[in-house]
Amino acid sequence: MRVKVALFATCLTDTFFPETARAVVRLLERLGCSVEFPLDQTCCGQMHFNTGYRELSKPLARKYTDVFGSYDYVVAPSGSCAGMVREVHPTLGESPPRTFELAEFLVDVLGVIDVGAWFPHRVTYHPTCHSLRMLGVGDKPLALLRAVKALDLVELPDSTQCCGFGGTFAVKNAETSTAMLADKMTCVLSTGAEVVSAGDNSCLMHIGGGLSRLRTGVRPVHLAEILASTEEDPWLATR
Repeated sequence: MRVKVALFATCLTDTFFPETARAVVRLLERLGCSVEFPLDQTCCGQMHFNTGYRELSKPLARKYTDVFGSYDYVVAPSGSCAGMVREVHPTLGESPPRTFELAEFLVDVLGVIDVGAWFPHRVTYHPTCHSLRMLGVGDKPLALLRAVKALDLVELPDSTQCCGFGGTFAVKNAETSTAMLADKMTCVLSTGAEVVSAGDNSCLMHIGGGLSRLRTGVRPVHLAEILASTEEDPWLATR
C-alpha cells in the first residue's frame, strides 16, 4: 500500500525555490509514496507569531489544519515550518496533522537511509536551528548524505552555530545577523566544499547570498535536491 503524503511546500520555497518542492515530489514518488499538493495551502503563520502577532497567526494555523487534516502524513522541506506546526500550532488551539521535516520522514517513517541518490560533489551540511533544537532531527540528514553515491561529505566546523537568519531576526538585528553570517561563511569556506546544503531554504538563502556576494563559487543546494538526484536523473548534480 502506497503511503499517502501531502507536500507542505512552505511559502518561501513555493515563491523563491520551487525546484526544492519538485525535488521532494520526485524523491518521495521514487520511494513509493503517493504525493499530493493541496492548492489551498498557505503560510503556517510563523512570521506573524515570531514577530508578536499571535492573534493574527491563529487563522493561518486553523487554515493549515483544514487543508491538511485528511492526510496520513504532511512533509515539509523546512525544519522551521514543521517546527512551527508541531510545537506552536497546538498552543494556538489547533490539533495539526502529523507533520514531518523531510529527513525525519525518510528515516523515521519510511525507514530508509540510502534513497538511491547520486551527487558527485564535495558537500558540507549546515544543521538549521529549528530542525536541530525544536524538532530534534539530529544526525538524520548526515546519515542520508553519507549514503549518497559519489558525494564527498566534509564536516562543517562549529556546525551548530546559527547562521544569523532567524526570519525577522535578520531584519530587526541586521548588524548582529551579518556578523553571524560572516562566521558561518568562514566555516563553510574552510571545508573546501563546492556545495553547502541544509534542510531549510531560508538559511540557504542567507548563507548563499553572502557566498554569492563574495563570489566564492560555493553553491547552496537544499538537501531534497541532492537526495532527488540520481545517475539516471541527475537533477542538479551535473550543473
